[in-house]
Amino acid sequence: MNWKTKAFIQNIIALLPSAFSYEFYYQLQRRFGSLKKFNPEGRLNSGVGIAKQLRSLGMEIKNKSVFELGTGRAPLAPLAFWLMGASKITTVDLNPYVKSELVEDSIKYISENRERIEKLFGEYLITERLEKLISLSGNKFDLKDFFELCSIEYKAPCDASETYLAESSIDYFVSCAVMEHIPSGKLKMIIDEGNRILKDNGVFINYIDYHDHFATGDKNISAINFLQYSESEWEKFAGNRYMYMNRLRHDDYIGLFEKAKHKILAVNTTVDKRSEELLKKGSFVLDKRFTYKDINVLAVTGAMIATGKCLDN
Repeated sequence: MNWKTKAFIQNIIALLPSAFSYEFYYQLQRRFGSLKKFNPEGRLNSGVGIAKQLRSLGMEIKNKSVFELGTGRAPLAPLAFWLMGASKITTVDLNPYVKSELVEDSIKYISENRERIEKLFGEYLITERLEKLISLSGNKFDLKDFFELCSIEYKAPCDASETYLAESSIDYFVSCAVMEHIPSGKLKMIIDEGNRILKDNGVFINYIDYHDHFATGDKNISAINFLQYSESEWEKFAGNRYMYMNRLRHDDYIGLFEKAKHKILAVNTTVDKRSEELLKKGSFVLDKRFTYKDINVLAVTGAMIATGKCLDN
């Protein structure tokens, strides 16, 4: 589907009353879109990636408490954390997107593809917990039982800038492809709240997807397609609850964490070669908001950023 057509459809659906809009958009995705063939491995792998990043910093997920920003359709990263030994996971979302049938489908997939899942998790997997999870498959599924078993607290709708969690109660603050969907002013408030609820020796690990998400379904456009539009033009395409993207670049995020008095612990970036070539050729015309940025920044389409609070400030 052409990305502008998709944008038009999303904008129309977003105008509907919230409850009807959420359900209608879900059914559309489930029958014709990305949820038609739902595979939990990608999100589970994101959880494993966070555990690996923590280990590279000399930390472990086991017996730790985790706060996740942005649950999505199924709490799969939280499930991954639990399977690796986390003691408690709190996951919050501004929108109540979680669907019981997707969680049930995920458990069924894990049960039917056990060897693949065991290979995905490797040494991080706690087999006893996997057995307990698989026991839910085939029975009359209850989402509350799943949350209770996996020590997951799901809060939605929830404003992540005001979680009401206890101060210094969380070991790790994480997100997977969520921050790019939040306005910059709100992001600052969320990071400030993260500082409040995170323990002094805790860590923020955020995977941020900088690419134009419309490019995933429309190969005719590049990962930096949206950088050619002004704020008002882009608002017309993606100024809705389903596809809002703040278009902040990698240096902007580093700046946000530094302003929040964070110490940068590790950064792993992904550079899109097609975007890099377009920018070097000069054939791609950037909006004035981005013209002052270096090509090496603009071509970065993803990053895993690990930060910690600077206690001496």
